[in-house]
Amino acid sequence: MIEIDGHCLTIEQLVSVARAGEPVARLSEKVSAAMRQSQQWLQEVVLRDERTIYGVNTGFGPLANRRIQASEARRLSRNVVLNCAAGLGDPVPDEVVRAMMLIRANSLAKGLSGVRPSVADTLVQMLNRGVIPEVPEKGSLGASGDLAPQAHIAAVLLAEPEAENAGDRASGSGGGSAREDDGFSGFARYAGERLTGAAAMERAGLARIRAEPKDGLALTNGMDFMLGCAALGVADAESILEHAVISAALSLEALCALSAAFHPAIHEAAGQPGQRRVAARLRSLLSESQLIDAQAEKVQDAYSLRCVPQALGPAWDVVAFLRERITAAINAASDNPLVFMNLPGEEPRTISGGNFHGQGPALWLDMLGIAVADPASMAERRIFRLLTPELSGGLPSMLVENSGLDSGLMVAQYTAAALVSDNKTLAHPDSVDSIPSSANQEDHVSMGANAARHAREILANVRSVIAIELMTATQAIDLRPQGPERLGRGTRVAHRCVRERVVGLERDRELTPDILAVDDLVRSGTLLEAVNEAVGPAA
Repeated sequence: MIEIDGHCLTIEQLVSVARAGEPVARLSEKVSAAMRQSQQWLQEVVLRDERTIYGVNTGFGPLANRRIQASEARRLSRNVVLNCAAGLGDPVPDEVVRAMMLIRANSLAKGLSGVRPSVADTLVQMLNRGVIPEVPEKGSLGASGDLAPQAHIAAVLLAEPEAENAGDRASGSGGGSAREDDGFSGFARYAGERLTGAAAMERAGLARIRAEPKDGLALTNGMDFMLGCAALGVADAESILEHAVISAALSLEALCALSAAFHPAIHEAAGQPGQRRVAARLRSLLSESQLIDAQAEKVQDAYSLRCVPQALGPAWDVVAFLRERITAAINAASDNPLVFMNLPGEEPRTISGGNFHGQGPALWLDMLGIAVADPASMAERRIFRLLTPELSGGLPSMLVENSGLDSGLMVAQYTAAALVSDNKTLAHPDSVDSIPSSANQEDHVSMGANAARHAREILANVRSVIAIELMTATQAIDLRPQGPERLGRGTRVAHRCVRERVVGLERDRELTPDILAVDDLVRSGTLLEAVNEAVGPAA
């Protein structure tokens, strides 16, 4: 069971909750106490109406100079959810929504947002009981965070505030109902059924929370969509790059490449950690191979063979950097304003700032997409080479014996080329764009949510190209005399895994099921696990 405290959430934990349904523990008493302290102080300040606090007793954005009466603070908190629930497009995948909910609960657990423990605990219980809000994929500028996506989650758990009375104001409990709800609860799925948010919560046995001051702002301000995509993306990128090395190794053997290019001395001379890592992995995968160096008359191989470490290594270095930055970000307080109770030499206070601004995630997501796009470009060149007799070193055209009548894997390369070209457009950086909004109060925005969507598409495209290379290289090896028996220690296992999913191509058939089967082999991690059992994981 995952425990959250605002400081220690890992990418692995996030993936296990988002994808595998790992349960999340209720907040500890220590975490709850810190949250109650800041929330009660904020409530008292609002009730005394003694300070102006942005978004708590003021309007939002350019309306920040409009003071709101204390008696309307709860209504204001609800209104920001209503106002921001303006997203459009297809629903975000469940795993991203669950990642968003976990990140928001973890951020609130830091105790700097001025909300009750029950807000974070309700998000946790929604995760544990399978309530998945419906979040449209478009509408966020990544500026005041991901306002629209997060509002569609907040709508499911945050109900209209109670009618004003002294008892409720004093307790800040948020329980019970004193008047008709405004009816807005968004949509959510529960047990496979699309319901209103209110109905989904009721089916799951969860009560929606009545809005208190700052609740709506704390739930909508933040970078949860960007960071959820980024954290899942880093995990996916690491897996894809591992498989990219394996697929490259299979192609190297299918093309009887020269081993000299992977000699340790060359890569030590370069001084790049990712490059050294990839070269070492290739040597491990290819150990005992009888296909490498089988065409000794060659002097050098083409770049797509010879320069695999120099191309894949930098991608590894970028992803390693992103893992560090994104891990820090999913443990950050990113709403505004923040409540500080224990600043040295200061009384408790709120401080307005811009931790919700998504320029960091926008840059990171752009970097992620660019870093993983190139390995697919190089893989596609190897696929083309394997299919072309003038380049393949004696393999039949299109990797089918009766070429002409049969076209073999010709159009699989077309698909790979189309995906690589798609990535060239998707990898255009979103972080360099900005359109001012909110009466020029938000005069610079990150467009990080667009970067998140594009990075996810790139990752999916790259995984499919790697799947096509695995399928193509396996077919090519089968066409070499005693090919499978001459493979290296690691590539022999990879070849077997592919053949367990896809039989060799003897005559033309529909290729889509084959590509999808190998894509699933990569996505599931089954192939990587089998290879690691044979040669050990990459160092």
